[in-house]
Amino acid sequence: MKSQIFWLLLWLALPLWGQNDFYKNHSFTQADTLRGKLLPERSCYDVHYYQLNIRVNPDEKFLQGQVAIHFTAERDFERLQIDLYREMTIAAISFEDQALDYERRANAVLVNMPRLLLSGEQAVLHITYGGKPQSAVDPPWQEGFVWSEDGRGRPWVGVACEGAGASLWWPCKDHLSDEPDSCQVQVSVPEGLMAVSNGNLQSVDTLGNGYVRYDWRVSYPINNYNITLNIAPYVQFSDHYQMGNGESLALDYYVLPNNLARARRHFRQIPKVLEAFEYYFGPYPFPRDGFAMVDAPFLGMEHQGAIAYGNDYQRGYLGYMALDHMDWDYVIVHETAHEYFGNSISCKDLGEMWIHESFATYMEALFVEYEYGYKDAIDFMESYRYRPYIHNEEPILGPLDVNWENWEHNDHYYKGAWMLHSLRHSLQNDEMWFGMLRALHDHFCLQTIHGQDIINFVNDFTGKDFNKFFEQYLRYPDLPRFAYRLSFTPKGWDLHYRWENVIDGFSMPLLVGDRHHYEAIQPTKEWQTMRLPYLRGAFGFKIATELFLIDTRREY
Repeated sequence: MKSQIFWLLLWLALPLWGQNDFYKNHSFTQADTLRGKLLPERSCYDVHYYQLNIRVNPDEKFLQGQVAIHFTAERDFERLQIDLYREMTIAAISFEDQALDYERRANAVLVNMPRLLLSGEQAVLHITYGGKPQSAVDPPWQEGFVWSEDGRGRPWVGVACEGAGASLWWPCKDHLSDEPDSCQVQVSVPEGLMAVSNGNLQSVDTLGNGYVRYDWRVSYPINNYNITLNIAPYVQFSDHYQMGNGESLALDYYVLPNNLARARRHFRQIPKVLEAFEYYFGPYPFPRDGFAMVDAPFLGMEHQGAIAYGNDYQRGYLGYMALDHMDWDYVIVHETAHEYFGNSISCKDLGEMWIHESFATYMEALFVEYEYGYKDAIDFMESYRYRPYIHNEEPILGPLDVNWENWEHNDHYYKGAWMLHSLRHSLQNDEMWFGMLRALHDHFCLQTIHGQDIINFVNDFTGKDFNKFFEQYLRYPDLPRFAYRLSFTPKGWDLHYRWENVIDGFSMPLLVGDRHHYEAIQPTKEWQTMRLPYLRGAFGFKIATELFLIDTRREY
C-alpha cells in the first residue's frame, strides 16, 4: 500500500510543462522525476556535510568504500531518498548502528528510517558500497569515470559527471539545490600514485596493504558534481597570487612528470586570469581552499578548487584561437570563470545550467576586454556568432524537475553569452553594467539560486523590467527579428521598422545608423518610422548586430 501511495504522489508531482511549451510533448519518465525533482523524500532533509572514504583499484576499474551523510531534518519524516547508480552495489545502510531497509527505484534509493526523525534533528546516515562506476564515452560531455594511462603505462584516472550527477560514483542526495557546507574526501590508491581532490590536503597515510590514503577537506559549500578525484603519479609545484584585498592565494598544480616543464611555463598566465575576474567580480571566492589545476585525461571540468585541465598546454581551444593575435588558453579561462558562476553561484536545477555556462562563456569575452580592449572583445563575441555554435533549435532554459541533460546543442553556452552581451548594450550604461556584475556576485556568492533570482536582481539594480527580455531569450528558440525597410524621400531616407517573432511585451532598444555613428531606437511589434538625414544611401545603413543577438529581415 505504501508503494502504491508513493507512485501516486510521484505521478502527481510530474512537472507541468506549460512553463515552457517547447517541452510539452516530450515524454519524461518516473526515473527522470526521481532524479530531478525535490519529492518529499528529498525535501525532508538538508545535507550539511559529506564524509567520503573510498578505495580505488585502477587495474580492476573498481571502487569501494563508505560515505557518511550528515543532515538536518527539515520536517518530521520516516523515509528519505538518496541516489546511487545501479552499477554500484550497496552493501549496507545504517543509522544509529541499526541496519536499514531500502528499495531501489531506477537510480534512486528509498531508505526506511527506524524511527520518526523530528524537524530540526541532526543525524548521520552511513552507506557502504562498491562497484565499477559508469565509464565516460566522450568526457566531459558523455560522463563517467575516465580510466587512462600516462606515457609510461601508469594509471591516470579522472571523473566528469556534471549532468549525469555525482551519484554515478558515490551515494548522495544528488540534487543541485542542496550543497553541503563542507566535505571530506579520503581516497586510497595504490602506492606510487597520488590522489588529488578538492580543498586542502590534510594528511597522507601509508596503509600497509599496498595502498596510500590521501585526506582532502573542503571548507566551503560545494555542489556534488564538483567533488572530484584525480589519480596519477602526479608531481606538484606551487605559486601564489596576491589578491587586491592583500591576501595571498595559494596556487597548486598537479601534473604528470613529463608535463612539468610545459606546465611551469603555461600556467604563468593564471594570475592574469584571476586578476581579470577579480577586477569584474571581486576576490576569488574560495581563498581558504586555494586554487589548483590538475592534469586530467579529458579536456576540462570546473571542479571547485581543483580544476581538471586537459587542453594539452595549447593556446586557444586545442590549438584553435578565434583571434590570431591572442595567446591564452580557453580551458584555463573558462573553467576559472566557473569558480564564480557554477561553483560560487550555483543553479538549483540542471535545466537552469545557463547560470553556469552563459556567464562563464561571457566571462571569456570579459577576459579579452580586460587584456586586449573593447574592440577585440566585440570581435571575439562575433567569433561566437559566425562559428556554428548558436543553433536556435531549443530554448536556453531546459525543462525543470527532471535533471534532463539531453541538450543537443550548446545554446546555454554561446547564445546565453550573447544574451548577456545584448543585455549590456540594452542598458547603454557600462558603469551600471559592470557595477551590476560585481554586485550580482557579491549578493549571491556561495549560494544556490534560480534564474528568476538573477532576473529579479537585474530588475531591482537597473530599475527596469527585463522579465520579457529574459523570457524571450531563455524560453524560446527563435531570435527576435528586426524587420525594416528603407524609403527615399526628398528630405532624405526614412527607416520603417518593427520587431517580429517576439513575445508580447518584449522590449529591447537597438542601435542603427551608418558606419560613422549609431543612434538608439526602441522597436515594438508595430511599425514605426524615423528619418535618417545623414544616410547617403541604402547600402550604407547598419544595424548593430555586433552588439545585439537578433535576426534581421529587410523588406523591399
